[in-house]
Amino acid sequence: MKEKKKVSDERGGKEVFSAKGRLLRWIVTFLLVLYTSITIFVVFITLLDSAKTRSDLLKSFIAIPKTFTLDAYKTVLFENDFLRYFFNSAILTVGGTAGCILLAAMMAYGIARYEFKGKSFLYSYLLLGMMVPIQVTILPLFLLLKYMGLLNNLVGVLLCYIAGISMSCMVFEKFFKTIPRALEESARMDGCHDVKAFFRIIFPIAKPVIVTMALIKAIGCWNDFYMPMILLGDKKTNTLTLGIYRYIGQFTRYMSETMAAVIICLLPIIIIYFAFSSQIMEGMTSGAVKG
Repeated sequence: MKEKKKVSDERGGKEVFSAKGRLLRWIVTFLLVLYTSITIFVVFITLLDSAKTRSDLLKSFIAIPKTFTLDAYKTVLFENDFLRYFFNSAILTVGGTAGCILLAAMMAYGIARYEFKGKSFLYSYLLLGMMVPIQVTILPLFLLLKYMGLLNNLVGVLLCYIAGISMSCMVFEKFFKTIPRALEESARMDGCHDVKAFFRIIFPIAKPVIVTMALIKAIGCWNDFYMPMILLGDKKTNTLTLGIYRYIGQFTRYMSETMAAVIICLLPIIIIYFAFSSQIMEGMTSGAVKG
């Protein structure tokens, strides 16, 4: 009787736990669907307003326009410096992402494979880099770039983006620990030194993690507003986010140009995200496996 009662209690506990789990999943699913719906609605309205004439836009922000026009896009792209801003953002995003991923992967490989003095301190330093916000360090960073002559220069911001390796390095380090050392040992037997083995064997294996961290870094660089606002005061070095910020003040009465600028800023990230979205979860789970 006691055994039957114990089994029934365990079954009852599992049923209660499963019911709570289902309820939690429904709540999370509802919140995610709600958030996604609001985001899609906002993007759709922005796209709709960017194709309206000024008269239609003044009548209603939500209504479907009577006539669709691309005049706002022509104004933004060909009558202003928006193409220059787009080019500046592309340089910072591509260069910052490539440099950050390469530097983070090399440092993570060294931490994962070698024993040396100060290894625990270096690991703690990377964790500290993830916890300290950029706003805390922006003043010494500003003074340092001014001393180096890189203030109001894309190179200065590019170096700052490349140096932001903490998160990427942690993920790479966890992933490299899951790779068997036999791969490198066999490469050494074939005459490969450590650097050659890393770039020919280890780095290609980490492709899912590379794609995932590159996407996260690229989105952060592309959408960054704070650092360009502080470090890039010259109009020639403005990025897209700074251009949109100035557009809002310049075209308060003509919001169709601002909406077109926002769509132009969103479009590259949306295309890149959907092109590589299938590899994001694979990369995050690969980097999260405990070796």
